[in-house]
Amino acid sequence: MSTVKEAVEVEVPVRTAYNQWTMFEEFPRFMEGVEEIRQIDDRHNHWTTKIGGVRREFDTEIVDQLPDERIAWRTISGDTQQKGTVRFERVDDTHTRVELVMDVEPSGPAEKVADVTGTIDRRVKADMRRFKEYIESQGGESGGWRGRIAPGDV
Repeated sequence: MSTVKEAVEVEVPVRTAYNQWTMFEEFPRFMEGVEEIRQIDDRHNHWTTKIGGVRREFDTEIVDQLPDERIAWRTISGDTQQKGTVRFERVDDTHTRVELVMDVEPSGPAEKVADVTGTIDRRVKADMRRFKEYIESQGGESGGWRGRIAPGDV
């Protein structure tokens, strides 16, 4: 399993950055290779990705979510194994540090090559830069979910 870590500082308040990140169905706007995310309920999402010509579908579960602080998830089914956390840290009234840490288990030959060559790491870093551009160019979030999910909640 490989760990990828990237942080960006965005020029929006922490509430705005957090709220936008909870709009999972908009991830294809700034995440390369993500074709679609369908939010099933407050905890579950279905992802369709196409990376290097390989299409994958998988489901994720949010295992910890605290508004304006963090969201943690893991895959629960499908072709991809990953888990991660995104943290939001207030820098000042108009700036937020967004840090993403992901553990990814390459599942096929293409993913294993991408892992060894650093492609996964570069893609995540580029996705975070695109999130920065996306949220800053919008001037605000397109929505948000303010609920809390604690580890162990069913």
